Amino acid sequence: MNKIKHVAIIMDGNGRWAQERRHPRVWGHVRGSNVVSQIVEKADDIGIEALTLYAFSSENWSRPSSELTVLFKLLKKFIIKETNRIMRNNIRFRIIGDLSGLPIGTVELVRNLELKTQNNTGLKLTFAFGYGGRNEIVSAVNNFIKNNPCKEISCDDLNSNLYLPDTGDVDLLIRTGGDKRVSNFLLWQIAYSELFFVDKKWPEFDGRMLEEIINIVSKRERRFGFIESTDKLETACQIAEKNKTAAISSTLS
Repeated sequence: MNKIKHVAIIMDGNGRWAQERRHPRVWGHVRGSNVVSQIVEKADDIGIEALTLYAFSSENWSRPSSELTVLFKLLKKFIIKETNRIMRNNIRFRIIGDLSGLPIGTVELVRNLELKTQNNTGLKLTFAFGYGGRNEIVSAVNNFIKNNPCKEISCDDLNSNLYLPDTGDVDLLIRTGGDKRVSNFLLWQIAYSELFFVDKKWPEFDGRMLEEIINIVSKRERRFGFIESTDKLETACQIAEKNKTAAISSTLS
């Protein structure tokens, strides 16, 4: 039985892949964009419930304008090209991050597709674009404080104020391109995720590799820091809340 429900992928190595072949970096982004459709299709086919793709980080805004222009065009092309397939396969599409630097027409396409798919009940497909994990956590805390002045925040409170709370924690984080770091991606959500680093760069990645990785990771024992017992395992947040309550009770007694 597949225990992996939410997969997140850092799609790294496009530029380096192109440069190794003496092509401009943008050529790698074009090739890499073709892989995205294949990975979405494979994730949907094998029953993954949520797929979050790191398309563009908050730090990437500093890249050359020519490279940014290509990335923006590729996002627009993906939405136009894949809308029918997304609807046909009951996929819910959303984007998290800062879209303020995108062309207005592309933002409208994004929002229209989000609206069109909001009631779809299949794969939750999320693009992280202009996204930073620290920014998301800060935003969640600020939202909570704004709506709950003078109240102490809990793990559940922070969870509920994330960009897309219903997507849940990440079970498996994959990074292509050979680097072994998480690069400010879904920092809260990957607290107990399995990590898998692939030397192949994103344009070389494919659906078969994704399925192989999921099969490998599904065999790992995920204890979440606790020893397995006949009782249902509690989440780290639940344990923390119990400990906090016990400490308060002890102080008052």
